[in-house]
Amino acid sequence: MNSRNDNTLILMLNGAGVALAYGLLGISLWLSTDVPLATKGYWAMGILLLTLSLINVVKYRFDARVSEDRISRIEEARNEKLLEEALLDPKSEI
Repeated sequence: MNSRNDNTLILMLNGAGVALAYGLLGISLWLSTDVPLATKGYWAMGILLLTLSLINVVKYRFDARVSEDRISRIEEARNEKLLEEALLDPKSEI
């Protein structure tokens, strides 16, 4: 239960950091008078697309890890069941 609270706190801090970074970047782009509006738009689109790509990378890595964990748990359960059946089988010689 304690690790769940820690994870929530870490997620909140990361979310606040991302929001602050976007806010400061937006203010920087807004106040910059030397950069044309079209360039600001391209920067903003690039940053948003990079963020979406990073979210997808993290999601797919997390999904792969969960899948590997699920497969290993299934294999462990199967091996344990096979071992239990072998030990309970009266015909087997150990």
